[in-house]
Amino acid sequence: MPAAAALLLGLLMLLHAEIPNTGGLGSLVESVLPWFGLLLVPLLLAGALWRRSAVAVLALLLPVIVWLNLFGGLLTDKSHAGGDLIVASHNVGADNPDPSGTARDLAASGADVLALEELTPQATVAYEKALATTYRYHTVQGTVGLWSKLPLSDARPVGIETDAGPLAATKPAAATLADNRALRATVATDRGPLAVYVAHLGSVRLLPRTGFWTESRDRNAKALAKAVAAEPNKRMVLLGDLNGTTDDRAFAGLTAQLDSAQTEAGDGFGFTWPAKFPIARIDQILVRGVRPESSWVLPATDSDHRPVAAAVSW
Repeated sequence: MPAAAALLLGLLMLLHAEIPNTGGLGSLVESVLPWFGLLLVPLLLAGALWRRSAVAVLALLLPVIVWLNLFGGLLTDKSHAGGDLIVASHNVGADNPDPSGTARDLAASGADVLALEELTPQATVAYEKALATTYRYHTVQGTVGLWSKLPLSDARPVGIETDAGPLAATKPAAATLADNRALRATVATDRGPLAVYVAHLGSVRLLPRTGFWTESRDRNAKALAKAVAAEPNKRMVLLGDLNGTTDDRAFAGLTAQLDSAQTEAGDGFGFTWPAKFPIARIDQILVRGVRPESSWVLPATDSDHRPVAAAVSW
């Protein structure tokens, strides 16, 4: 039995892209894919040793090899010293009880460019006040914002199909902007302009009757991928809460165009959610045309997400 379970586990990880996405099953498996090895391999090994089954131990080679092929590169520190610019991103949480304290913590991180998601009108005032000394330039477009030590220009909301259906076109412009969840701006660096996108994609839900519900997030991801494809600047950074991991097939359109700073220059998995015991990296820094030198997770704030940061070079 342990041998069969080990082989099935190996095949599950090897062929995860072939799992049908009925009820979001494929996305759900891919969202927690690292844990299939981190949790189940030791469990199966213990079972094999308890049964004294050499066959089961040998069978475990398949999931171990597959897991190492998928995630082994994340176990080594790929960071380098230096960097021309430090970027950071944080879903600050709509229910954050201390936005001013969160803002001070983020300003102390040393980030040159800081993206915030899940802003409320009341909390935005607190963030603007607390960050004004460190960041001379900023733009807020609905529920997302960008603060920068360097000049910003061309700031505008990005349509990611937050609203869908026949009534979406009838929504007043003011209401559409208030609910906006993505923006684009140009940061003027001494190496030339850098396009920066900030995005907060739709939430996902694990529902008893319908399974892993990802409809709005997947729709947002496709729209964001189209916006990225149309971006004329060769150098760009995408910061935000994507409500999913880069292993999830829903982000194929984005990962085909952008590289993950954590994958390229991080140390470990860089899990960010939930903040008290992170099990998944759903807060992302993705880049194109610039080189990640290092990527890390910042200390927890009063949000249910942890902030992320990366140093990039030209």
